[in-house]
Amino acid sequence: MRTTGAPQGRKLRRGLHPRGPQPAGARPLRVASGAAECAVLVGLDQSGNGEGALEELARLAETAGASVAGTIVQRRSRPDPATFVGSGKVEAIRARVLETGADLVIFDHELSPAQQRNLERHLHTKVLDRTALVLDIFAQRARTREGYLQVELAQMTYLLPRLTGRGVVLSRLGGGIGTRGPGETKLEADRRRIRARITDLQRAIGAMRQHRRLQRQAREDAALPVVALIGYTNAGKSSLLNSLTDARVMTADKLFATLDPTVRKALLPNHRPVLFVDTVGFIQKLPHDLVAAFRATLEEVVEADLLVHVIDGSHPRW
Repeated sequence: MRTTGAPQGRKLRRGLHPRGPQPAGARPLRVASGAAECAVLVGLDQSGNGEGALEELARLAETAGASVAGTIVQRRSRPDPATFVGSGKVEAIRARVLETGADLVIFDHELSPAQQRNLERHLHTKVLDRTALVLDIFAQRARTREGYLQVELAQMTYLLPRLTGRGVVLSRLGGGIGTRGPGETKLEADRRRIRARITDLQRAIGAMRQHRRLQRQAREDAALPVVALIGYTNAGKSSLLNSLTDARVMTADKLFATLDPTVRKALLPNHRPVLFVDTVGFIQKLPHDLVAAFRATLEEVVEADLLVHVIDGSHPRW
């Protein structure tokens, strides 16, 4: 068990920890709490790099607005199917939560709905996984309609299988004394609303993909080469774009400052025009739901003529 400290952060949105779906709308789920949340970070070390992985998780947690009270790493060949970590480690996490007064535990992995429920029952506190944390950050960073819709699609896809609380258990058991009422009906209605919203979002994002496809075709017809700037989040891609093109893309020393691709024209030394594309940054274990939702954005990279990999030379692991 290892512990690290961290400065106080801003408040962590609670939109990815509902007991039921939020009203469907144009913006991602974001419900602010009144104060910064204190988090214990947990990782499963299967490759000998547990602490290194938690360094990134700590930055993600601080970016979302949490202060990190400590870290716990377990070396284990495979996750426990019920609680992800072993029962003894669950008790150690509970002790750390009580010791630090933490009100949040974040796992550096994706938890199954059952694992998340079991952990919350044992730990008596809110539990998030890496996917929920990253989606929360994207919800904070979204600035355009396309960004909002893509984040909301990823959130809804993530939330749907997690609408499995008391109502699902009761429907499987067939009801009985103390189980009757609107819960089961409401659960199914919630699922239908989320599925319908997912369909609407997929349709809207599909239209945006077609619009981007037409834009790329127009650039291709104009024989304008496209250079995509790629790299780890916060590596300096937007700063490089601003230097190359005199653009005014927002830059900040934080993860995922840029979500939406930005295209700017510049002249090469031979006076040939070229288009530079700034893209969303990468992290380790990028959630699959997020990759699928941001397909329209990532296609800008796939269709580029040249990829420029931007690396932060000051990073300690470089």
